[in-house]
Amino acid sequence: MTFPSLIVTLLVAGIHAPLKEAPLYELRVYTAAPGKLEALHARFRDHTVKLFEKHGMTNVGYFVPVDNKDSKLYYVLSYPNEEARKKSWAEFLVDADMKKAFAESEKDGKLVAGIESLYLQPTDYSPDVKLSKSDPSRMFELRTYTTTKGNLDALNARFRNHTIKLFEKHGITNLWYWTPTKANKKVDADNTLVYLLAHKSPEDAKKSFDAFRMDPDWVAAKEESEKKAGGSLTVEGGVKSVTLKPTDYSPLK
Repeated sequence: MTFPSLIVTLLVAGIHAPLKEAPLYELRVYTAAPGKLEALHARFRDHTVKLFEKHGMTNVGYFVPVDNKDSKLYYVLSYPNEEARKKSWAEFLVDADMKKAFAESEKDGKLVAGIESLYLQPTDYSPDVKLSKSDPSRMFELRTYTTTKGNLDALNARFRNHTIKLFEKHGITNLWYWTPTKANKKVDADNTLVYLLAHKSPEDAKKSFDAFRMDPDWVAAKEESEKKAGGSLTVEGGVKSVTLKPTDYSPLK
């Protein structure tokens, strides 16, 4: 029996390999209390990232905006699934080492003034990324798109069939593409795409995007997708971008 015939036979018989469950990602954004950003970095560097790992969380990346006037810390964690996330955080929050580290770091006041969290699931075209460090460190770009009503599938199709290949063509590194899960209460999960890119430098990022936007294949793909949708796939002002640089303790650089 040939290999294709064997596959058909197994499928007809109802015997097939189980689908691999997609991991859950979480984007967390901390606003440091005034004057406390370096102390917050120290707590993550010396304690938090190790405790996250201890409790089964995967540290993906830690970043700060290139223009960090608001003292932000962005980081991404991943978990096997939602239940694993709940279990890991429950264990982390009662960990004696965590409580000690937090108490010592906050002797002179709390380090965090605000926390935002977004649960994310990878799209079917999101690359299988292996965490790696680049020398010298790259810069990263977190982009969030809000689509016109009902056009998330059309936007995903444009990325799947055209955009990610054209990004690669013009020297842009595709990392993760996500859509928010339904668990998010403050985000319209049906009309949002979040993705993370990497560039060699700000200069390279500008050069790459300038070339991408002028590429005839991109112009044609954009025009075709908008013709089918009856207009733009994103709302006015619906493309947000944050330029990030990795912290010294980030696994992804």
